[in-house]
Amino acid sequence: MSEIRVTLPDNSVRQLESPMTVGQVAALIGPGLAKSAVGGRINGEILDIRTLIEKDVKLEIITLQNPLSAEIVRHSAAHIMAQAIQNIWPEVKITIGPVIESGFFYDLDSPRNFVPEDLEKIEKEMQKIVDADYEIKKEVWPVSKAIETFKKMSERFKVEIIQDLVKNEGVKEVSIYHQGPWFDLCRGPHVPRTSYLKAFKLLSIAGAYWRGDEKNPMLQRIYGTAFGSKKELDAYLLQIEESKKRDHRKLGKELDLFMFHPLAPAMPFFYPKGAVIYNELQKFVRDLYLEYGYEEVITPQIFDVELYHTSGHWDNYRENMYFTKIDERDFSVKPMNCPGHCLMYGSQKHSYRELPWRVADFGRLHRNERAGVVHGLARVRSFSQDDAHIFCTPDQIQDEVKSFMEFLNRVYTSLGFEKYTVFFSTRPEKRLGSDEIWDKAEGALEKTLKALNLDYKINAGDGAFYGPKLDVMVTDAIGRSWQLGTLQVDFNLPLRFDLEYTGVDNKAHKPVMLHRAILGSFERFIGVYIEHCAGVFPTWLAPVQVTLITITEGQDTYVKEVEKTLRAQGLRVKTDLRNEKLGFKIREAQLQKMPYMLIVGEQEMKNRTLSVRLRNGTEIKGVSVDHFIETITAEVKGRAQVQPSFSSSK
Repeated sequence: MSEIRVTLPDNSVRQLESPMTVGQVAALIGPGLAKSAVGGRINGEILDIRTLIEKDVKLEIITLQNPLSAEIVRHSAAHIMAQAIQNIWPEVKITIGPVIESGFFYDLDSPRNFVPEDLEKIEKEMQKIVDADYEIKKEVWPVSKAIETFKKMSERFKVEIIQDLVKNEGVKEVSIYHQGPWFDLCRGPHVPRTSYLKAFKLLSIAGAYWRGDEKNPMLQRIYGTAFGSKKELDAYLLQIEESKKRDHRKLGKELDLFMFHPLAPAMPFFYPKGAVIYNELQKFVRDLYLEYGYEEVITPQIFDVELYHTSGHWDNYRENMYFTKIDERDFSVKPMNCPGHCLMYGSQKHSYRELPWRVADFGRLHRNERAGVVHGLARVRSFSQDDAHIFCTPDQIQDEVKSFMEFLNRVYTSLGFEKYTVFFSTRPEKRLGSDEIWDKAEGALEKTLKALNLDYKINAGDGAFYGPKLDVMVTDAIGRSWQLGTLQVDFNLPLRFDLEYTGVDNKAHKPVMLHRAILGSFERFIGVYIEHCAGVFPTWLAPVQVTLITITEGQDTYVKEVEKTLRAQGLRVKTDLRNEKLGFKIREAQLQKMPYMLIVGEQEMKNRTLSVRLRNGTEIKGVSVDHFIETITAEVKGRAQVQPSFSSSK
């Protein structure tokens, strides 16, 4: 047998004379590494330390200090939690316990209702399991043995999972992980021993339908998280506390921005203040459309379902659409703009000289999201996007991606998002078109990314059903990631709608369709942005930019005069003429996170000036009305993130 080449991150190579596990390779490199290793990344995939290496691979040994260890640690933490629960309450049946982005959860079929006080009890039992230092062992069972075993244990959900694996994937064997006297069905990966779990915390209890289907039994879900060190856990728990303070649902209510009503579930109502933010963001994007060569269109809300048969949404997206009947014909409320834009493109003849055609649409969209996944503004059923489609030649893809990234960078930096990551999402299992078309689309996008020298990460299998895409993840002020912008390369819809342009050779050619958004859904973006800035909007976005506050009623006439002057300059102004103490008025304005408080007393009225109070508490007395207007209008026009400095000017 020939030797097996294992290439390490430093490009050094280890030659194996026979197959070895990841853990054995770690021991070969050094005893210290073997002791701290919890898994390995093999050819980009995070796998178990028990994985056998039988052919040439690229290998990175993962230790608890490596951020990649989080997935392995959390997998094991989920099992330890499930074992602890069944140790305390043997009658509880466990279902699935996957790792999620920030932790893990287990769905449980339990005759008792879990309460928050139970979490501490479970954590104590988990610590006992950790302290027991059980070796975590992996076994591979034939499915017949696994089904028989779990049937005897009355774990019917496990039996269903295995039967589905047999039916859908044709599996003949499944992996079982043991820790002491307890075991569960799992693909892994897991840490070597329970003692490797250094820092964990159970967070909350929720309800969840089995496999997310409302027709299935309701289960109880316990969420938790785990990290390789207590320091990382403490930082995360601090982030959670900060997240609670910034929750857009909480701040949206406190700041009178939006509401929901059961008569329009998951469809937000924006109060006047929220509508200001919505419209200002739309205006921001619309202003840049002129500069970047986009033309805006308006398209219908309802289409005959024939449109979605042509586009492929009927086969690939039907469960997320709303339907109705008109004149005995089946119609759908549009869930996206792209099919309508294809109709517009196809209604006219096009030459290569006219391309690219960049068409933008702020049309309202409706998607039938499941009740279990809607969440505040983050996931709604009615929304609008800064949506656009670019019809171009294959040779123009690179320039259009470059323009998109420049546009995106300008918008994000203007809004205070300085850090973002680009993901290249490749073909999903459920998709339109041939492998040949997908090879062409993915190849074109990858070539463009490399030509533009863009840093990106591969997100395998997460492309749109009609084409590969770029997904842009921004990092907010407290370190969380949010997917906002996207660009999708689509060779399929132009084929399905038989779209053409006349090329330089005077022959018909198929255009490429680029689907793109920068903010994405305005609803979702506003939710993200509220949490990013904690409701402290820059002046140009603030629903009320200036609050005029009187000290006594003697200043009412002057304040009304100033208000009229400010409004004439397009500023959003509120006056507080109430017979209340000055401190009370200031406090209320601070709670509403007003950018500017203009305080007017006898001295200001006499000198026809203003006392300007900034958000940080700084107060500048003796500012002329003209100077204030000049300064704030420049700030608003420039869409500045930071308030400018003022000087007294009598």
